[in-house]
Amino acid sequence: MFSDISFTERRNMNKRKIIEEKLFRVLSAVATYSLIATLAFIIILIFIKGFHALSWDMVFKAPKGGYYYGGEGGVLNAIVGSLYISIGATLIATLIGVPAALFINVHLARYKRTQNTIRYIIDALWGVPSIVYGAFGFSLMLFLGMNASLLAGIITVALLITPIVVRTFDEVLCTIPKGLYEASMALGSTRSEISFKIIFKQGFPGFITALLLAFGRGIGDAASVLFTAGYTDLIPIHLDEPAATLPLAIFFQLSSPIPEVRERAYAAAVILTIIILIISLAARFLSKKYTKTNLK
Repeated sequence: MFSDISFTERRNMNKRKIIEEKLFRVLSAVATYSLIATLAFIIILIFIKGFHALSWDMVFKAPKGGYYYGGEGGVLNAIVGSLYISIGATLIATLIGVPAALFINVHLARYKRTQNTIRYIIDALWGVPSIVYGAFGFSLMLFLGMNASLLAGIITVALLITPIVVRTFDEVLCTIPKGLYEASMALGSTRSEISFKIIFKQGFPGFITALLLAFGRGIGDAASVLFTAGYTDLIPIHLDEPAATLPLAIFFQLSSPIPEVRERAYAAAVILTIIILIISLAARFLSKKYTKTNLK
């Protein structure tokens, strides 16, 4: 009798586990495909509304007189300005973020509490809304006596994306076996040598991913440059000149009451989406490529 009851209970438990597993599998599948469907819907909607307004003039010409009232020209100024700001900000974020991530994982390897505290602070900085960085950059710009310019936009976006570089690269470095660090120390290597010659090399695929993710965030953000980079129809030549960006170009064109100008806004959104998709694909390709190289 006891064995029969035990067998029945075990069978019921197995049935419950199977039902729970199927339920969570369905929920996970629904969540995953919902995200994919949402992304596909956004991309399709943007392309449908903006593709017919997309032209070579949009990409390779700056706005001419009356562009925002339906005149001729394109958004070359915004494309170049976005690239200037995002590339400059990514370089600054890399110069700050990579040594910081290496310092956390190598020099602070014995101090777990300090590591966790620093990571918590960086996570908090990552979660700060970009408009707050824009307000801080604007205050810093006024304090330093700067005008809205390319340089101010680069500095503000660099502050925004530096936590992304640090935490993304840090998560990759956490996956490197601790034995590699200990073996290097046993062979007499200094911490600086371990950081840049061994750990950095092993985490290079993660570095590429962090770099491109930060670049993608920088080129697509509008709030942080709203008060700092300014806006102009000209392509900036010097750092103290204002610079246009694609997100702001989209915002200003969507605010227009002229239907043709709003269609151009969707065309500019298509350009920005294509750039970000290329960055995402490049991040995945380069990460896989260097991962295979390190394994060899």
